[in-house]
Amino acid sequence: MLRAPAARVLDDADEPAVHRLLATDPIGACVLAGRVEAAGTAASSLGAPLWGFGAGRELDAVCLAGANLIPFTAPGAERAAAAAFAERARRSGRRCSTIVGPAAAVAPLWQLLAPHWGPARDHRPNQPLMAIDGPPAVAAEPRVRPVRPSELETLLPAAVAMFTEEVGVSPLRVDGGAGYRARVAELVRAGQSLAWIERGEVLFKAEIGAVSRAACQVQGVWVAPSHRGRGIGTAGTAAVVEYARSAIAPVVSLYVNDFNGPARGAYRRVGFREVGQYASVLF
Repeated sequence: MLRAPAARVLDDADEPAVHRLLATDPIGACVLAGRVEAAGTAASSLGAPLWGFGAGRELDAVCLAGANLIPFTAPGAERAAAAAFAERARRSGRRCSTIVGPAAAVAPLWQLLAPHWGPARDHRPNQPLMAIDGPPAVAAEPRVRPVRPSELETLLPAAVAMFTEEVGVSPLRVDGGAGYRARVAELVRAGQSLAWIERGEVLFKAEIGAVSRAACQVQGVWVAPSHRGRGIGTAGTAAVVEYARSAIAPVVSLYVNDFNGPARGAYRRVGFREVGQYASVLF
């Protein structure tokens, strides 16, 4: 009886093949591509193992097995890759807080893992992936700018509020929030956290949470509840697009919950178009 191909842990020698695979969809693979561009493919530098699936040194799929489980698969290889990655994930045990990535890769993987790792706290199978590669279609809010390191304490409550509202749990529940605070501080230092801060209050914020040479991904878009319904989110996002395209990467992307009609409408007004589907499984 023939055994199905297995996934393996990639090393430095696999980096060219990983780049070739991820380059087939620069927007969908932005998160993984940014990590590989910065740290290579060895687990020691990535901070987590990168699993690969394919024949020889060529790859049909990869999956980063870190705090988030992030699969990326070439069209046509989704089910075979999911079986190989699910086998490794079951043996390793769940260490991630989220499975996230292109829906075509996440869906078959979660189908196989759900009997072992489920039930999930939340499953979001259809999250439109949107992108813009030109100037925004609406005027940008000029008061949105990179957050200064001295403003970290002002930003943090808004960041916590956004995370709690979006994910459904507070980021402070793990290690007292030390890890989350470090991540926010890292983005501030890198010039990837933007906000409109007025008299010590954050009215709007967003992060450029993933960066590759070809594209970047905006995350954590948030408007203070008392200022919603005034177009701040639209104008603020336009400002983020202007900044990101001039300072970070030529294509700006984000993904949004399919049930969040107001946000999808705001992003379309800015000029974003749907280019794919993401999916998330939250534990």
